[in-house]
Amino acid sequence: MADRKNWGMVAEFDNPARLLEAAQKVREAGYQKFEVWSPFPIHGMDDAMGLGGSKVPWITLLGGLTGLTIGFTLQWWSGSIAYPIVIGGKPLFAWQFGLPVMFELTILLSAFGTVFGMFGLNKLPRPYHPLDKIKRFKKATDDAFFLSIEAADAKFDLGGSKALLEKLGGKHVTLVEE
Repeated sequence: MADRKNWGMVAEFDNPARLLEAAQKVREAGYQKFEVWSPFPIHGMDDAMGLGGSKVPWITLLGGLTGLTIGFTLQWWSGSIAYPIVIGGKPLFAWQFGLPVMFELTILLSAFGTVFGMFGLNKLPRPYHPLDKIKRFKKATDDAFFLSIEAADAKFDLGGSKALLEKLGGKHVTLVEE
């Protein structure tokens, strides 16, 4: 039988309060690569895990500014460079006429940036995850609360990580293989 690589360790907790407390203690213990799994958002979990703000709003802003710039440049180039026709004494370029195009491209590229940025940051689509092999983990979308620690974490140790999760009240502590 081939030697399988360990992905990490997962433990089940009784309720959201226990999971929140466990996440805080795991972070205080120095772990960086851990995740909580819950059927609903838990108030204060981001702070307990030490998570920073999302990068998605910045990606959205970048997409919007790109759309605005492309729209403005397109209108300027087509009116002043490509087809410099003076009609009725109007200037070759007036930004007011380009507003609909600039607005639409701003919204379009903002939306694309948001969606594709979120997919990229979440590493989606992910058709398979090692936790899919754990039978009890299927309850994470219904009525169970889990905390997983990845083996890629510098502080991960089979015995030490398992002991920590059990000490924090974790039940059914399971080693997850890739």
